[in-house]
Amino acid sequence: LSYNFILLRAYCKYVKRAWLTLENKKINILITKDQINERIEQLGAEISIDYSEKNLYVLSLLRGSFIYTADLVRQITVPTKIGFMTTSSYENDEESLGLVNIVNDIPDNISGFDVLIVDDIVDTGLTMSFVMEHVKSLGAASVKTCVLLNKIERRTVEITPDYCCFDIPDLFVVGYGLNYGDYYRNIPYIFNWED
Repeated sequence: LSYNFILLRAYCKYVKRAWLTLENKKINILITKDQINERIEQLGAEISIDYSEKNLYVLSLLRGSFIYTADLVRQITVPTKIGFMTTSSYENDEESLGLVNIVNDIPDNISGFDVLIVDDIVDTGLTMSFVMEHVKSLGAASVKTCVLLNKIERRTVEITPDYCCFDIPDLFVVGYGLNYGDYYRNIPYIFNWED
């Protein structure tokens, strides 16, 4: 058995619901831990150059992006202020309602900052579009987006991330911050499963 499968099996056996969900499924690892780390290092260097003379504020959209944001900001070499915002747009585990609500707003005055919105995934684009408009309304000097995953096939609004680690097909994926139910965010790679 591979290390990744052993890790996932060990994790799931202590989480009854998670194990019952996956025990009879075929696990597909789509993006490895090493691939994620390498790409984040590249993006961090690119962002550091692009923001070398700017007033950078990284806005992490909780909860999905907290792991990605933590790894990303450690690769950014320019002075960086970090804040968090929580939105809600998912009624169940897999499908968006299409409505975005602010659960916890940005805790800081971001007027005059160059805001980089960081999220785990952009699919329909509704959440990111909503947050971008909200950030602009608060007086940000500039607004750009940085996502771990870009699911282009699901897009319903016109939006292209300024920075992106990986483009993926229209699959439901979990791991590395992305959840299924209340679990799997701490798995260090991105995977899906088949029946």
